[in-house]
Amino acid sequence: MRIAGTALLTAPPEAVYDNLQDGRVLAATIPGVQSLEQLSDNHYKLSITAGVASIKGTYDGEVILSQQNRPQSFVMTASGAGAPGTVKADVTVRLEERDGGTLLSYDADAVVGGMVGGVGQRMITGVAKKMAGVFFKGIDGVIANGIPPAEVAAAAGEVPAIAGVAAAPAP
Repeated sequence: MRIAGTALLTAPPEAVYDNLQDGRVLAATIPGVQSLEQLSDNHYKLSITAGVASIKGTYDGEVILSQQNRPQSFVMTASGAGAPGTVKADVTVRLEERDGGTLLSYDADAVVGGMVGGVGQRMITGVAKKMAGVFFKGIDGVIANGIPPAEVAAAAGEVPAIAGVAAAPAP
């Protein structure tokens, strides 16, 4: 399944690129993140709670950043598994300066299996795009204002629900 989109961020490409590589920023802005541990400069272990329709659960997995070309592009490979199913995605991220800000474009090739894979491509694509929009808005806010205390609390496990995307509270 292919998922692609764009986001216009107010910061220059260098700042956007650096923040997309910072584990603290990622922990504070990824919707549904339960935990995120940076294993090396470009390798993260994470746990995310999310849902599509009535299928909700926690996914444990990893993210590896490769093909890094600062500040223009990188590839993010994400994989995870949980009771609702499995997810594996290769995402190409491109950053382009635009009117003093950054036009971010992403193109993902994702494979979704298990119960969540049976929900349907259109529904999964819609939820993924909504989560991406929330994530990019969060990145833009962190760049402009730093990581707010509420986001630090959310990254520590108090995960709020996102409209259309279910997120369960931390245990």
